[in-house]
Amino acid sequence: MASNVEATLRKTVSTMTDFLFPVSREDIKKNQHNILRSGHEYVTSLPFQMELYFNVWFFPFWLVSVIAALTFKFSKLSIVYQILLVAAYIMFGIIEIIRLYLGYIGNLMERVPELSGSWLLTLLMQFPLIIFLLFNESQTFPLEIALHIVMFGFILIEIFSGYFAIRTMINYQMTQFHLRQFSDLEFITQD
Repeated sequence: MASNVEATLRKTVSTMTDFLFPVSREDIKKNQHNILRSGHEYVTSLPFQMELYFNVWFFPFWLVSVIAALTFKFSKLSIVYQILLVAAYIMFGIIEIIRLYLGYIGNLMERVPELSGSWLLTLLMQFPLIIFLLFNESQTFPLEIALHIVMFGFILIEIFSGYFAIRTMINYQMTQFHLRQFSDLEFITQD
């Protein structure tokens, strides 16, 4: 029973990965030629890493500024909206730290699961939260709007650059896997 559930889960995740990050035959052949020619090649994404770097330096400034703005307007908000904003800022702060850490580890160490986790947190959690914070109509200061626009820009660019970084890394690692299988078969046939 457990192995059946595990196999079904593995097949579902594999199908979703193939759907989200399709691999063409031309990419496989091009990567095979590059791997055979150069040995080991780093496939970390410099644009994605630069986005993460700037986001890491901007995030503390953003967090301090929005907390200061929240303290100024907190007494003027309704109780429901106070709870919503505090929950949104706490969630955003915690998820942002985890997301940036996973992005750094995943990109620099070429680990697809961590990079995918960072990308999914960006797409499914941070993007809706920053849209909520950016477009709420209740007592927003111009500083808040400016900071949220910059954070929205970071998140939007990281969604696209993260997708291409994951896709490149998956293509490269899949090609490496196939080449290793082929070289293992050569050693077996020689014996």
